Amino acid sequence: MRAFHGQLSDNQPIRRTLAEKQKQLRDLKETLASMKSHTAPALRDSVRKRIAQLEAELAAAPALKSTSENRTQRPATGAGDASRRPRSRIRSDLTG
Repeated sequence: MRAFHGQLSDNQPIRRTLAEKQKQLRDLKETLASMKSHTAPALRDSVRKRIAQLEAELAAAPALKSTSENRTQRPATGAGDASRRPRSRIRSDLTG
């Protein structure tokens, strides 16, 4: 069966939050530290490579986070409230 657009099996990268990336970085560092001396060098190198990628992403994350916060901040004026529709009479009667 073919996957439809947006389905999880679309071979897309998994999007992780900053906290999830930090946890994954801690776990990988623990894994690297607990590897035995006879562990395959290729496996050891792949874990080191992923740790380096995560550290680079986390180093860039605060800069990305601050620019996205500046974009999503709304002005503190009350003009936005004036354009809103008033509550329906039924809901306002129920909530008091």
